[in-house]
Amino acid sequence: MPSLERTRLARLIDAVWRVALRLAFPLARVWWRLRRPHHEGALVAIYVGQALLLLKSSYRAEWNFPGGSIRPGEAPEAAARREMDEEIGLSSYTLVPAGSAFGIWDGRQDRVHFFELHLDRLPELRLDNREIVAAHLASPEELKGIAVTNAVAAYLGRERGG
Repeated sequence: MPSLERTRLARLIDAVWRVALRLAFPLARVWWRLRRPHHEGALVAIYVGQALLLLKSSYRAEWNFPGGSIRPGEAPEAAARREMDEEIGLSSYTLVPAGSAFGIWDGRQDRVHFFELHLDRLPELRLDNREIVAAHLASPEELKGIAVTNAVAAYLGRERGG
């Protein structure tokens, strides 16, 4: 049963990653609050009809869009595509620029570039089960009652602090 052993090992490794992320993120937030570093990121709002795809990370209470940090020398759209592929396994779609937002979020001076992806149906997602542990397609009505990150709140036109 080598495949069963590999599956158990993979689950154990995923669990260790989730614990490490849960421990590291609060420490990073403290550091960012002390240092106030500049950060630049890219997020993708994926629409299926009127519903929006939200992702749950292993280390946050709020839901977010696929996306993350822009690497040095990387274009925002390239970062959005890379993160979308890493987090949910989607890569070959056309992204539409949808503006940007600025704020002090998680203790960092943040600039987030938004992109949109409009789909007729949700393709099969491949969650990494380390950073991203759940995905949810939220209707516009349901979205109003869901806790989202500050960047997603800015995209949606909600006001949130800090």
